[in-house]
Amino acid sequence: MSRLEIRSEVTGNVWKIEVSVGDHVDAEDVLLILESMKMEIPVEVPSGGTLTEFLVAEGDAVEEDQVVAIIEVDT
Repeated sequence: MSRLEIRSEVTGNVWKIEVSVGDHVDAEDVLLILESMKMEIPVEVPSGGTLTEFLVAEGDAVEEDQVVAIIEVDT
């Protein structure tokens, strides 16, 4: 399996985490929701795998292009 870093596309705050470490996720599943400028922005998985690590928690501030999670991609 290969490791894939999931990055934030915007600067904002982690509003809600949708999955837990160890969960299997499919392509386009929402990992978390960011709040930026009073808008909710979903952070989706580009390909299926297992969520191995969150690098942020609800309420954390994130920068654009910051790694927020790691998944092990299904092969």
